[in-house]
Amino acid sequence: MKKMFKHKHRQVSRYSALTLALLGMSLPLTACQNGNNTTSSGGNGTGLKLGALLPVTGDLSSIGQNMPIAVNLAVETINACGGVNDNPVTLIEADSQTDPSVGSTAMTQLAEVDRVAGVIGAFASSVSSSAIDVAVRNEVMLVSPGSTSPVFTERAKNGEFQGFWARTAPPDTYQAQALAALANKKGFNNVSTVVINNDYGVGFEQQFVSAFEKLGGKIPTKASPVRYDPKAATLDSEAKSAFNGQPDAVAAVLYAETGSILLQSAFEQGLSEGVTVLLTDGVYSEDFVRQVGKTRDGKSIIAGALGTVPGANGEALADLTTLWQEKTGKELTAYVPHSWDATILMMLAAEAADANTGEAIKNQILDVANAPGQEVSDPCEAMELIRQGEDINYQGASGDVDIDSNGDVVGSYDVWRVNPDGGLEVIDTVTPAN
Repeated sequence: MKKMFKHKHRQVSRYSALTLALLGMSLPLTACQNGNNTTSSGGNGTGLKLGALLPVTGDLSSIGQNMPIAVNLAVETINACGGVNDNPVTLIEADSQTDPSVGSTAMTQLAEVDRVAGVIGAFASSVSSSAIDVAVRNEVMLVSPGSTSPVFTERAKNGEFQGFWARTAPPDTYQAQALAALANKKGFNNVSTVVINNDYGVGFEQQFVSAFEKLGGKIPTKASPVRYDPKAATLDSEAKSAFNGQPDAVAAVLYAETGSILLQSAFEQGLSEGVTVLLTDGVYSEDFVRQVGKTRDGKSIIAGALGTVPGANGEALADLTTLWQEKTGKELTAYVPHSWDATILMMLAAEAADANTGEAIKNQILDVANAPGQEVSDPCEAMELIRQGEDINYQGASGDVDIDSNGDVVGSYDVWRVNPDGGLEVIDTVTPAN
């Protein structure tokens, strides 16, 4: 049952978040650099303080660079309609560099020096694994917009997170099943695997193998899984092991910079001809396709590759898309909706708790994300309802963001294809196999 109370807050006009932002009514942003490469934007130090731990550089930067922009936009939007608990929200940003050790250090800075109540991040599962223990120890709420490893579900079930963990992207338990369903739908019988050797890659591999075998498929690499070291000098042997024997397809769970080297190697060794590459969310970027390279006739080396990525189909998606294009001049990219929702949920939870602490956010985040309560997709309207003492059920841009007790959501998946010119095209949707 949701906790109901009426705040003694000043009343704020219920304009939509989109209208407020486009009218330029958001609070001005200021930025300053410090030795930990973080930036502080907005706020006066007395209100809710949030952190962002996302990959502006490193192996996942081709996807991750837009995620902090989405977080900033969410904070800006809420600040434009009154902030949280009568004060503007402060955001402190850190670049995870897609590196677990860097991420752990940055998380320690955010939690123990900057004293944030919550952190949006990380993106890489390996970075979130290194950050979550710091978060729990300091009672900081960590909401990831993209760490999809099944490891987090198991650790949550074991009580390791004490509720200080959630994510707005579904775990790879589901995406691996969706990729298996796609492989089966395409008539592939023999699918090898090659994965980055971390929580994301290995967790995905194990779930994919189980799901594909249940559908009647065979995994030639099952006895000797091909897992590559992201710090390896070359990946020739891993490429050869994965593509050896001309399987129907290779399920490649990669990060962009290192994954492009592996696929280049498979092509240069003459191993990839006639083999469909099955990809995942970690490389859903035209930058990745460019990194892999082109053939002599100017076509993408991986033309025809298929992949899955968590889709976004929430009630708030249309408004966010318009806002994003107006503010950035860019097309909405993968994980922007998930980053927006993670940030909005943090702020709604703090408002509902009437407190700006990690404990307060933890205690209310499931309540504002789930039924019962009035369904609402506009963040400013949601804030106003909470201020009036109403229960809400936030409907996000990525989906309905119904977070369960393990911090997980269930999502849909888009199927994307690499075209000969290197462009990416969403061609279908697919649901988990099991």
